[in-house]
Amino acid sequence: MAIYLDYAASVPISAEVLATFTEALQTVGNPSSTHSLGQGSRMMLEDAREQIALAVGCDRSEVIFTAGGTESDNLAIKGLFWKRRGENPARNVIVSTYMEHHAVIDPIEWLEAHEGAEVAWIGVSDEGVIELAALESFLAARGSEVALITMMWANNEVGVINDIKAVTALAVKHGIPVHSDAIAAFGHVPIDFKSSGLSALSISAHKVAGPVGVGALILSRAETLTPLVHGGGQERSMRSGTMNAPGAKAFAHAASLAVANMSKHNSHTRALVERLREGIESTISGARFSRGSASAMTHNAHFTFEGLKSDGLLFLLDQADIAVSAGSACQAGVDRPSHVLLAMGRSEDEANSCLRITVGLQTTEAEIERFLQVLPTAVAAARSANPT
Repeated sequence: MAIYLDYAASVPISAEVLATFTEALQTVGNPSSTHSLGQGSRMMLEDAREQIALAVGCDRSEVIFTAGGTESDNLAIKGLFWKRRGENPARNVIVSTYMEHHAVIDPIEWLEAHEGAEVAWIGVSDEGVIELAALESFLAARGSEVALITMMWANNEVGVINDIKAVTALAVKHGIPVHSDAIAAFGHVPIDFKSSGLSALSISAHKVAGPVGVGALILSRAETLTPLVHGGGQERSMRSGTMNAPGAKAFAHAASLAVANMSKHNSHTRALVERLREGIESTISGARFSRGSASAMTHNAHFTFEGLKSDGLLFLLDQADIAVSAGSACQAGVDRPSHVLLAMGRSEDEANSCLRITVGLQTTEAEIERFLQVLPTAVAAARSANPT
C-alpha cells in the first residue's frame, strides 16, 4: 500500500467531511432562488459562511466563497490593485516576495506585463523569512505609490511562518491594504483575521481535508475590490456565479475540524518531523534541512540532497510506493529549480535537489520508518543515475 507523505499538496478528504459533502450534494435548489428549496440551499450556504468566519476569526459578511485558493489569490491581487489604482493612479506598485506561491507571483507578473504595474520584490533571509527592515525602508521611501502588499502567512514549500502582524503594522502607516495567502497555513497555525490587520486573506478547502474546488477570500468589510467575474452579483458583488452550497458546507465542516484538532495535529506531526530530520541527517551525507531554525509549520520537512536532481529521486521513491514532492504541486512536472530556494539564496544545484515531506494526522510512525528505510537507497541511486 502506498505511503502518502504529500499533505501540503492536498489533504485526503476525511470520512466525516465526505459524508457531509455527499449528503449536501443531494440538496435541490439554487441559493439565489426565492422558493423554499432555494432558501434551504441559501441557509446551508449561510451556515457554512458562519462556520468559516468562526474558524478564521472574521465577520460572516467578510467570507466570499470561491472555487479555490488560486481564484481567491487572483481576486484579491487583481481586484485590490485595480480598485486602488482607479482611486489614485499614483498607487501603481505591488509589493511582495519571491517566496510566494505561483498563484500570487503569476497574477502580479500578469499585472506588470498587461496593466503597467510596477513590482517591488522584497528580500528574505536565508531561512526564508521576509526582511522586515527592507520592507520598512521601501515603504518609507515609496509608500504613497503602493497599491497593495501581498505576503504569504506560511510558505508551502519550506514551511516557514511570516510575522503578518509586523507587516500590517508597517503597511497601516501608509494606508496600504495587505493580502495574505494563508492557504498553506490554515489549519496549521492559529489565524484571527480581525486582529491580523489584514484587508484580505485566501484559504482553500482541500488543504484542510475538504473537497477540491472550494475556497474563500476573506475580505474586510472596510474594503471593496474590482471583481474579475461579472454576472449575478453574488458574494457582495465581488464574485458572481451560482454559489456552491454543498461545497461550502463541506469546506466549513473541514475547517471546523482542522481548527478543533490543531493542537493534536501539531503535536503528532511535530514528533514525526523530528524523527524524519534525525533519521535523514544521521544516515545521508550531503542532506541539508532547508529552513534552519526559523519558526515553521510542524508538518513540513524540506531537504536538499547534494549530488542529485529531484525528479530522479521522486521517481525512485514513487517506484517504492512513497508519495512525496519537490515542492508545490502546481509546479510538478516543471523542470526548473525551486524559486523559493533561489529566493533564500541557494544555488541552482541546491534548488534542483530538494525533497518536501509533509505529514498529517493519519501518518503513522511505521510509515515514517519505512520511508527512512527506503530513502538512503533511493538517494544513492539518484546520485548515481542523475548527478548534478
